[in-house]
Amino acid sequence: MVRLTHDPIDVGALTPATAEDGAACLFLGVVRNENGGRPVRHLEYEAYEEMALPLMEEIAAEARRRWPVTEVRIVHRLGRLEIGEPSVAVAVTAPHRGAAFEACRYAIDTLKATVPIWKKEFYADGAVWLEGPGSAPVEVTARAT
Repeated sequence: MVRLTHDPIDVGALTPATAEDGAACLFLGVVRNENGGRPVRHLEYEAYEEMALPLMEEIAAEARRRWPVTEVRIVHRLGRLEIGEPSVAVAVTAPHRGAAFEACRYAIDTLKATVPIWKKEFYADGAVWLEGPGSAPVEVTARAT
């Protein structure tokens, strides 16, 4: 399972271990309340979905090729997220923990470095676009709502 979603991530559905699995490794990226000493109010994520999904599928396939794992699942949330909400989840099941840990780390690190997903942090005095391959932080003025 590889998905982009506007709905909350169902963490319980991510780790369906089989009888052959001895390990389930779950990484959750969650929205924190500060970045670089600056209080964060909330985040918004956007993606170039037509490009992001195939890249996420390739990351999962590569993890399955490189390590003896049973399952790789990747879900990234889009839209507005509040403090404490999961924004990304990677779940890997395998017969042994070493492969599960390594494949999970590979998947999240590769996703962050290559998949066109951008994060906008909102503060009391403005907002900044962060992340995404090849991007640099860009200050923007907060919109009145």
